Amino acid sequence: MGEKKIKGRKRHFLVDTLGLLLLAVVHSARLQDRDGAELVFAEAAARYPSLRRIGADQGSRGDLAEAVRQSYDFELEIVLRPADARGFVLLPRRWVVERSIAWLNRWRRFAKDFEHLTESSEAWLYLASVHHLLKRLTPDRSIPQPYATAA
Repeated sequence: MGEKKIKGRKRHFLVDTLGLLLLAVVHSARLQDRDGAELVFAEAAARYPSLRRIGADQGSRGDLAEAVRQSYDFELEIVLRPADARGFVLLPRRWVVERSIAWLNRWRRFAKDFEHLTESSEAWLYLASVHHLLKRLTPDRSIPQPYATAA
């Protein structure tokens, strides 16, 4: 039912409260978002056994949220948009992930999908994340920035 012939990739991120990348999962765009989120939750449970609470958007409601509660040892908090809201609404903690995506999208390499393998796409995401962290640790910009765009 959900296996449509769509080209491209989808990226799912797990970030900490500061917005630093903990986990990235890249998969074919044919997979639905809920199935991709399930991959993230499975990997997060294996890599971070002390993780207790994960915030997610409205796409993770329903069956997925219940499956996460039953299968893994953490609680899934769904950030819901207010029912009476119109236009743009700033949702609590959701901006942390959006800001992290914006940081990673500064790399020109992510403007298009240049990689043939999803594993290489994930590796480049981790590399960009490490580069971003090093940039934050060295305010004098003494580290060369060959892949970053000019700000």
